[in-house]
Amino acid sequence: MRDSSVVSIIAEAGVNHNGDFDLAKRLVNVAAEAGADLVKFQTFSAKQIATQRAPKAEYQTRTTDHSQSQFNMLQKLELSNEMHHALIAYCQKCGIGFLSTAFDIASLDFLASIGPDRFKIPSGEITNLPYLRHVGAFGKPVVLSTGMATLGEIEDAIEALEAAGTPRARITVLHCNTEYPTPMSDVNLRAMCNIQKAFGVSVGYSDHTEGIEVPVAAVALGATIIEKHLTLDRNMPGPDHKASLEPDQFKAMVSAIRNIEQALGDGIKRPSASEAKNKTIARKSLVAARPIRAGEPFTAENVAVKRPGSGLSPMRWDELIGRIASRDFAADELIEI
Repeated sequence: MRDSSVVSIIAEAGVNHNGDFDLAKRLVNVAAEAGADLVKFQTFSAKQIATQRAPKAEYQTRTTDHSQSQFNMLQKLELSNEMHHALIAYCQKCGIGFLSTAFDIASLDFLASIGPDRFKIPSGEITNLPYLRHVGAFGKPVVLSTGMATLGEIEDAIEALEAAGTPRARITVLHCNTEYPTPMSDVNLRAMCNIQKAFGVSVGYSDHTEGIEVPVAAVALGATIIEKHLTLDRNMPGPDHKASLEPDQFKAMVSAIRNIEQALGDGIKRPSASEAKNKTIARKSLVAARPIRAGEPFTAENVAVKRPGSGLSPMRWDELIGRIASRDFAADELIEI
């Protein structure tokens, strides 16, 4: 893992494995190759999280079998306990961190048993008080997604986590919009900054737009975590592929984020090492506007400001004007005093 001072990039494999373990391993491969810090899956039991009659979201209806219920769709996307253990081992082999989002309390306990260093709360559980208390009781770092939430609901969730045992300093809140894909007009990225200001927490952004611009912009605004869906092919069947990045796109996003991190710097305004060599080229000095003889006063008529900047700074104009030339100066010669 990289130093905690830089942005953590989560490749959201989610359910884009379509229930196929080999496909899940391929997602781990491309996430590692793209430079993500973590690859995240989803841990759930369809029986625990949805009724037989629970409807699918509109985007899920568009991208999956119309005759299939949400329950049946979820059943086909479950990862077994054995698959989790195998994926953790495979992530270690590939040099990338493993993370998974649990959608029910039994799944939380299972993830806790296999030793995650943090818990990720999905947007849909932000109003699930028993779930929040269960997560909070672990006392580990928490990443809280806030799609569909109001500031009041975020506040309630943070307070529930705190009351259960997780201090606010261990909570990172991700701004998020739960539409797949998210229209640009609905991103409202400034809300991330308001969340940070309102609750004094670290913030990040979970992105469901189709491109890479918004997560890169989020980093420029202070995001410490970026989460983005990853797929091998956006045309694959499944609920989240259309709102995901393909490997080359994901790699481009990671590269852009790392560039922005460097570009943000430490905020102290000073000349950089790379530009220092240009100072004398771009700046100007006080020079003789025409030949000046020794004993002649310097005036606005016989002094000019020209490049290069290796001589007397024009900021010393008032100090020079009225003084007597100690020697002759040729036209365009740098003036010394």
